[in-house]
Amino acid sequence: MSAAAATAALALELDSVGAELEGRRILGAVSLRLGAGETLAVVGPSGAGKSTLGRLAVGLQAPSLGRVLVEGQDLAALSPGELRRLRPAMQLIYQDPQRSLDPRLPVAAAISEGLELQGGEAPGWGRGLRAWRQRQAEAWLPRVGLEASLAWRLPAELSGGQRQRVAIARALALRPRLLVADEPVAALDAATGAGILALLGQLQREQRLACLLISHHLAQVAGLAQRVAVLAPGPEGATVVETGPTAEVLARPQHRLTQALLAALPPWPPAGSEPERGEAGRSI
Repeated sequence: MSAAAATAALALELDSVGAELEGRRILGAVSLRLGAGETLAVVGPSGAGKSTLGRLAVGLQAPSLGRVLVEGQDLAALSPGELRRLRPAMQLIYQDPQRSLDPRLPVAAAISEGLELQGGEAPGWGRGLRAWRQRQAEAWLPRVGLEASLAWRLPAELSGGQRQRVAIARALALRPRLLVADEPVAALDAATGAGILALLGQLQREQRLACLLISHHLAQVAGLAQRVAVLAPGPEGATVVETGPTAEVLARPQHRLTQALLAALPPWPPAGSEPERGEAGRSI
């Protein structure tokens, strides 16, 4: 395979990317590669720049140095129109589902929101739009373990776990090829989080998504990610201090930060809880 073909086969490439905030270096020359259909976990302590890395990966923030390539395309080199056409292919799931969903939009409208913004699928206003939104909800809610009867509930009427499932459905409705999950269970209790992670793993395998999974908990990513990269803060910005197959990193951590992360956190999933199986309508 030529170098050009190999680059095109990558879902995501971070080429020595850096990022700054208010004159302070957050990330310093981070390089990562994520293949199509692969899950790569980025793990690190709070303040290591993990969320910044996630925003860079989907073009919500521009790097101060280096390049971000999605499917071989340098995001900084794309025209506004080209970037708009690529956006459905790369989606971000935020850590706080309550803040990521518009409190004024019912579930059906939230799920179809991205499709409507992209244009070309949604009908005009009125009964036709409501019926179309209902169909989108009926198609996606069961796939994330929720009943279609929740379609016209507001986010405030749902539990935290249900809201995160709606957020996942909203992201996947755009049929992305790259999914960035930024601490997707950080705002949830441990048992609910285990169910959400199990759901993400199932959907990733079914849809052959490339997934960048961001977490502070190494044990959480063990069953989902083929590879793991450990991000450590530093005076010149965070850098990757250890990377490799997940099983090897967990069994034989080399860097002191990796060892500390493993030693400081409880096992996963939590004792006495079982990951949900995604039963429709289950209140989580």
